[in-house]
Amino acid sequence: MIDFRYHLVSIVAVFLALAVGIVLGTTMLQDPLLNALKDETSALREESDRLRSEKDVTERYGTGVDQLADATAEDALRDRLSGVGVAVVEAPGVHEDLRSGVVERIEQAGGEVAGRVVLTDAYLDPDQSAFVGELTDQLAAGADLPEGAAHTRAGSLLAHAVLVPEVTGTENPDGKDTTAFDAEAALAAFAEGGLVTVHGEPAQAARIAVVLAPSEPFAADTATAASSTAPGGTDAPTGNDIMLAVAGGLHEAAEAAVLVGGTTSVGPGGLVGRARAEQVPYSTVDSAGRASGDVAAALVVAAAAQGRTGAYGTAEGTDGFLPDPLPAPRAEEEAEPTDEADPAQDRKAAPRPRPDRDHPTG
Repeated sequence: MIDFRYHLVSIVAVFLALAVGIVLGTTMLQDPLLNALKDETSALREESDRLRSEKDVTERYGTGVDQLADATAEDALRDRLSGVGVAVVEAPGVHEDLRSGVVERIEQAGGEVAGRVVLTDAYLDPDQSAFVGELTDQLAAGADLPEGAAHTRAGSLLAHAVLVPEVTGTENPDGKDTTAFDAEAALAAFAEGGLVTVHGEPAQAARIAVVLAPSEPFAADTATAASSTAPGGTDAPTGNDIMLAVAGGLHEAAEAAVLVGGTTSVGPGGLVGRARAEQVPYSTVDSAGRASGDVAAALVVAAAAQGRTGAYGTAEGTDGFLPDPLPAPRAEEEAEPTDEADPAQDRKAAPRPRPDRDHPTG
């Protein structure tokens, strides 16, 4: 018992000495410590005010750039996509402002958007892969699809469905007859199966494809980006895997696909960032969703129609905000006006020029 009390008193004495030392030390250092804290707080407040001021200036400058882009868009875009059919394929979760802005600028450049194909959450659900594969195989008659996973083949099928037959390979080197492929039936079947939603009449109406990235990264891809797992390293495909299969199928068929997203598309798990990491062979844009970025996206589409590719936007490592040089306006088909026909109708009826396959990429 005595030993226990002795040890207890000793321990209390030690802690008491420590407490006295702390009190004395704090008293002696109180003024210098408080002064240092006040100085640090003041410096942090000044830094915060400076950053807030810079942010406000940047936002006002960005607003001014958008106003300038909107005011000059008509001249900047005139005839850049004249007579070119453009297919718009959307991921789930595309923001309305991004969609309407990009489509508006493409049409302002003379592009023709006959319709849109919006992929559903079911299409991106890895548990639906077997269904996607079975449905694709049922609809593949007349479509020269590649070997591969279900969504790879489905992406190629969608390309055949929205791109004009000349581009999808009616006269392919293998000599296979692709004229039997029913594009409208394929889109209708995918829609009935809950895999896509079809707006307008996009069936075989385009020569170039624009894929719109979601406004927010897919949850599974965000989780993958935050972990040590490499992209695409899991057995089940993620949303980015499936969207890149679609974009790849469209590029393979048209040799002129463009992946367009906003600034979030290059953040952790973003689709455009993932595409660039994989060094895809088609163009990417990360600045859509505001006037200046939408105008830039339309110019990138026009450059892609001329066979030029690149990474454009504001993210680090891009080739620039705009293609350099800018794509030239497309020469309109010459048509002799007659008394019986309206010259404007003659121009609409003229065959659409195909993208220049010999133009150097950049």
